Amino acid sequence: MGLGEYGEGTFTHGGKGRRVFRRGAGPAVIVLAEIPGITPKVVEFADRVVELGCTAVLPHLFGEPGAEPSVGNEMSLILWASCVSRDFTTWMTGRTSPVTEWLRALGRHEHERCGGPGIGAVGMCFTGGFALAMMVEEIMLAPVLSQPSLPYPVSRRHKRDLGISDSDLAKVKERAAAGVEVLGLRFTCDIAAPAARFARLREELGDAFVGVEIDSAPGNPHGIRKRAHSVLTEDLVDEPGHPTRDALDQVLELLRTRLLGPT
Repeated sequence: MGLGEYGEGTFTHGGKGRRVFRRGAGPAVIVLAEIPGITPKVVEFADRVVELGCTAVLPHLFGEPGAEPSVGNEMSLILWASCVSRDFTTWMTGRTSPVTEWLRALGRHEHERCGGPGIGAVGMCFTGGFALAMMVEEIMLAPVLSQPSLPYPVSRRHKRDLGISDSDLAKVKERAAAGVEVLGLRFTCDIAAPAARFARLREELGDAFVGVEIDSAPGNPHGIRKRAHSVLTEDLVDEPGHPTRDALDQVLELLRTRLLGPT
């Protein structure tokens, strides 16, 4: 399936309207694309969400929907997000990105539209931490943080930062203590999604945080490249027994059990 199989609409909140792509039936899962945007691999992941029995909801936050990734468009978008866009908090610590308010409103809208016990969200790279920030909403039952990369890990403090405010973190901790599981994915040598960030998540959330860290060190048994970054998309090896496939299956199982009930 390609993006052409998805219905397209617009969702507006706070005076900001954005394009949203949707497909499927059942509880909503907000699929938050990594830079450079809704690539074919992101759509492939969303297709799996649909096959699971959920509605895949892909908000267009940046880039050209459906375009293949390239070094040029990735670098231009990183520069835009870092220096121009006010929607994303890329450098400051202890802050929740402003775009999260729009995403929370989208989640409420999709939950009302799709029904079910709640919603899920899968953030990737640039948007990885947004799924955590969306946990302040009671309807968020299945947050997934795939290689969360904001704020940029330029210092020890930045590496440990979770990309949310103290007040939002307090609410997240309450919900985690009440039984909401947070799933995180990263490659062990990925400097963009540092190990210190996962360590902080474990400190703050305890057993409610399940961190999946895939060996990408030189000589690892699966031949994963040291610069591997995108667990669910560009670096996914869709073969049974491969650790990235295992991570994908773990994400889908979390969505299934929290949103559809145990099989």
